[in-house]
Amino acid sequence: MTASHPAIALEVGDELKLPELKTIQGKVFTQADYSKRFTIVQIWATTCPFCRFQNKNLDELLKKIEPKQVNLILLSVDKNTKVVEDYLEKNQYRFDVVMMTPDLAKRFGKRRWIPELYVIDPKGKIIQKDMGQMIDLDVYDLARFAR
Repeated sequence: MTASHPAIALEVGDELKLPELKTIQGKVFTQADYSKRFTIVQIWATTCPFCRFQNKNLDELLKKIEPKQVNLILLSVDKNTKVVEDYLEKNQYRFDVVMMTPDLAKRFGKRRWIPELYVIDPKGKIIQKDMGQMIDLDVYDLARFAR
């Protein structure tokens, strides 16, 4: 299955070709970035208490790995970019955030809840999917995808 079936949620083993993504911080992720390293995408919202807890752990994960060893992209479903920017500033988070678009929503398909976290290998295959809040150790275990 590919991401062309928007009503169906993506699962482990599916292919997901991410488009070029521009973060609210101005960074651009390209096909070259995706093909060089694993990409971790979390779908989240500033109002989600489980997302807030997991974001703290994802920020800690970034401190444990070398820069550019993994693509970590947080995909916000919030409607207002300023709310997300204020959230990042208040919490002093360093991760890259992209705002959800209709195209991205179609590629990921139907969500059951947030946060949803996907690990995508350099060939574009989903190799891990977690729905809901992960425990601390599971988030830190994502460091195994850094290279």
